[in-house]
Amino acid sequence: MNPAANKTAILMVCMGNICRSPTAEGVLRHLAREAGMLEQLVIDSAGTHDYHVGKQPDARAQETARRRGYDLSGLRARQVAARDFLEFDHILAMDRENLVALLKRCPPEHRHKVRLYLSFSSQFEDQEVPDPYYGGSQGFERVLDMVEDAARGLLEDIRR
Repeated sequence: MNPAANKTAILMVCMGNICRSPTAEGVLRHLAREAGMLEQLVIDSAGTHDYHVGKQPDARAQETARRRGYDLSGLRARQVAARDFLEFDHILAMDRENLVALLKRCPPEHRHKVRLYLSFSSQFEDQEVPDPYYGGSQGFERVLDMVEDAARGLLEDIRR
């Protein structure tokens, strides 16, 4: 039996799966728990590239998240796999570059599942979550602002 049966499965995707997508995974998991929805969801993250497979999220992402009450320490980077397109209901890219990479790999019958994560945002709609990797701490704060807003919108969409 599929462990995700009768659950909504959500996959957040960025390039290396060490900054944006694990932050989005941790935030969504935390907010879903607070909303009493965690048992209804399967939440994961992955990268379109294999640069950091097996590694923890970036230390700056972890520290920024920790200051807001999110724990990312148990997460490990992985690369998007072919089975993800079948197993997940929502495959949410952090930016257009990764959206295009996902759509190139996605079987046509599952393309409806792939979209930008911020399509669920009320404040940042039609925008991309910027990659904070090469910037300063303010970039990680901005990422958190964006993913928190989108997570709330996504949970509301699922609730409906």
